[in-house]
Amino acid sequence: MKKKYIGVAAVAAATLALSACGGSTAANNPADNADRSITLWLVGGDTSDDLRTYLTDTFKTKTGATLKIEEQGWGDIVTKMTTAMPDAKNTPDVVEMGNTQSPTFTNIGAFSDISDMYEELGGEKLLPSFVEAGAVDGKNYTLPYYFGSRYMFNRTDVWTEAGVQTPKTLDEFNSAVQTITEKNPRDIKDFSGFFLGGQDWRNGVSWIFANDGDLAKKQDGKWVSTLSDPNTIKGLTQLQGIYKNASKAPADAKDATPWLYINDTDVILDDDGKPTGETNLAAATIMAPGWAHWSIGDAVKKDGKDAREWNDKTFGAFVLPGNDGKPAPVLAGGSNIGISAASKNQDLAKELMRIIYSADYQKKLGGAGLGPANAEYVDALGTDQFAKAAIASASNSKLTPAAPGWAAVESSSILEEFFGKIRDTDDLAALAKEYDEKITPKLNLK
Repeated sequence: MKKKYIGVAAVAAATLALSACGGSTAANNPADNADRSITLWLVGGDTSDDLRTYLTDTFKTKTGATLKIEEQGWGDIVTKMTTAMPDAKNTPDVVEMGNTQSPTFTNIGAFSDISDMYEELGGEKLLPSFVEAGAVDGKNYTLPYYFGSRYMFNRTDVWTEAGVQTPKTLDEFNSAVQTITEKNPRDIKDFSGFFLGGQDWRNGVSWIFANDGDLAKKQDGKWVSTLSDPNTIKGLTQLQGIYKNASKAPADAKDATPWLYINDTDVILDDDGKPTGETNLAAATIMAPGWAHWSIGDAVKKDGKDAREWNDKTFGAFVLPGNDGKPAPVLAGGSNIGISAASKNQDLAKELMRIIYSADYQKKLGGAGLGPANAEYVDALGTDQFAKAAIASASNSKLTPAAPGWAAVESSSILEEFFGKIRDTDDLAALAKEYDEKITPKLNLK
């Protein structure tokens, strides 16, 4: 999130006051619902047009009511939720949000208690870390929508030219990407063995997790930032080595479109698909959520449009290994979804949730490259290297702390600020302590 976070705590009382609102008309008689409609907020374009059509058509058939889908941007979803959700006249009925944003809104009562639907919608088969992000005091308010575990995409041709093998441990990975950077087999200016943006904390946090560190934890009933914890410092030290020796990414680069740096095997093509004589290859390795693979590959023209074609001889995918050789704990990308407490259409909203968690829709999510919320249907992702990497990385993935104020931390960009200073600091411990003092007050809503 890039825009400034505004007072979620300030709307808590209003949201709680509306929590008992909502219709009680049964949604099992389509003829009675012909004049009714509900609104679903989806964030970004990850839910494809085909999936949206399935939801609207199935909802109409099942309930007789109309489903309106409105797309929101990731940059301002927190602000829009803060403004709209307490207002019974303007609230969306069902809302998708980032899994890291869920704790803040569940803690202030913005979502309806759907604990009575938990088993029906998947129960223990649902992603545990995502379920935890949407729970308060043992009650469920939001549930996982989809996941996109992070893993590594690499230029296998460049790794081979550098004489480097696929790593089996985190130390081997750190060493491999440094070696590739030093050898720079294509003699490309500002070439990175591993392109990791200086402010890319969502990928960089994997080194913290791999060393049993964390961003924050709960102590004596309060959340505290733990950047200066000894285990976190171990991870930050490894990360600093990556920044200094393997990545030429700018200090202010975030996690957007990293695939741009490994695409095009040799040259950039012009509008007619002919070589321009230029190359945009700038990295041998990137880290990104699984859905990035749709943007990775050789530049081609299909039906007159730019497209990508995956070449196994040029591109590869593998799980970031941990210190123990098992998949490293990576930050799980993805979303949660829940029913607005202020919605006047609680019955229809619950019917939509049943459709979303149905076997048909969960399999369709997998077919579209999005990790299904229900582990029973992960096979829908396929059996190729992307699916294998996504499932393996998800097996040990983590979420950000479930602190009530976590959305405030993210929207303040304070983590971007901290990570952007890691490369050049001479005292990691002091820098970490400085930012612990800045972050801790944001973690607990007042």
